[in-house]
Amino acid sequence: MASDALTLEAVNSYYGDSHVLQDVSFRLRQGEILALLGRNGAGKTTCVMTIMGLVGASKGTIRLFGEDVSALPPEAICWRGIALVPQGRRIFPTLTVRENLGVARLPPRNDKGCWTLGRVFELFPQLGRRDRQLAGSLSGGEQQMLAIGRALMGNPRVLLLDEPSEGLAPVIVAEVRRTISQLKSEGHSIVLVEQNLNLALDLADRAVILTTGRSIFEGDVTELRGNDTLLTQNLGVFGGR
Repeated sequence: MASDALTLEAVNSYYGDSHVLQDVSFRLRQGEILALLGRNGAGKTTCVMTIMGLVGASKGTIRLFGEDVSALPPEAICWRGIALVPQGRRIFPTLTVRENLGVARLPPRNDKGCWTLGRVFELFPQLGRRDRQLAGSLSGGEQQMLAIGRALMGNPRVLLLDEPSEGLAPVIVAEVRRTISQLKSEGHSIVLVEQNLNLALDLADRAVILTTGRSIFEGDVTELRGNDTLLTQNLGVFGGR
């Protein structure tokens, strides 16, 4: 049985006086993709920000391969091997593609091979052709590729993807899907926050549903397919392939 790469146990966090995460618990097994689903405002982004230490966990425990990282600052969490591809990409627009990737370089911590500029350019050849170009001049799809490549340059043990298909044309969404599928085939452990339900269910092994800051479902994606009541009540969608 695969070991747990990441576990959350009764995690709570706040934005000011607003109690956003309320006793959220789930686990990411090593080498799987876990889809984190929910309506807008359900707490998905707050959850990944809390895992990264960018929002403090007021209660509960977050463990990375068994190590408690709940109280660590973001830089320490990053050094221990969690990387975030944030919603909205947040690349450095005044740096070149090569510079964006270089600033994120960290030593490898696992057996997935070391991520280098060359390896990122193999994954995203389009970035290789634009390596001297300012990141702010890239298309939205290219910026998303750069955001994923930048996270991989940290050689993460766990990768957090927050809405990677948001605002992208269908042809670019297909490219993002191919990339995530390839990372999965290489054994990467991934938490995927995604509003595109079919994309999430196609890629993920298991799923968690958040509703108003609480985790109300955790299980295999096969349990969600066709469960119209659960999907409609908690995601506002009907069905799913």
